[in-house]
Amino acid sequence: MKLLKTVLLTTDTSHHLYYASVINETFPWAAILAETKKIKPPFETDHPFEKIRDDYEKDVLLKGKEQRFAEISHTEIYNDLNSDEAMSSLKAISPDLIIVFGTGKIDPRIISTAKLGCLNLHGGNPEHYRGLDTHMWAIYHSDFNNLVTTLHHLDSTLDTGDLIFQAQLPLTKDTKIYQIRSINTEICVEISIIALHVINSGKKLPCRKQVSTGRYYSFMPGILKDECVRKFEGYVADL
Repeated sequence: MKLLKTVLLTTDTSHHLYYASVINETFPWAAILAETKKIKPPFETDHPFEKIRDDYEKDVLLKGKEQRFAEISHTEIYNDLNSDEAMSSLKAISPDLIIVFGTGKIDPRIISTAKLGCLNLHGGNPEHYRGLDTHMWAIYHSDFNNLVTTLHHLDSTLDTGDLIFQAQLPLTKDTKIYQIRSINTEICVEISIIALHVINSGKKLPCRKQVSTGRYYSFMPGILKDECVRKFEGYVADL
């Protein structure tokens, strides 16, 4: 069976590299397009646990090895994935499917280049939390039931497309807050492979419309992350 041409739109981080590499073993990417544009909020967002998180992901996900997207598949780097240059490249590739993991909002004209549409991996429940830092915002609101990973169709509005798969993050008493992103990435791999198997078999993915539009959240200020650490530690201690 000939595999569909699937393109990954993403950014250059350890967990995205891991995701691209693992998926590529079963469903080789036609191309990876990575975005470099970064939005700087007008307030401090850093927190000490994030440095631990980044080091943890390099050690656990990448096994301490330096890796580049170009070692995984044909890779193109753009400041903005909505640029005319990226659009032209996607038209030339003519993908069957696009998967988005960790980029800014994707323009509808980019979405339209994929014959079968565009899927997005969202770390959270978009019916309650759209936008950025959604797992952190769920923790901040003590809403631990919404520590989930979601695969949904991408449409013209941010994080409002039909839901395909959703899975709870498997947390234990020993889970640390700096491990959440790695756990989320592992779930992203699992549900993406299931979806790709379904699509490549010629079947339709199960989906449902979202019943509510979640509140949009922007960057979480670093000072609020102290509260997230405290609440998360208290929650997992009672598991």
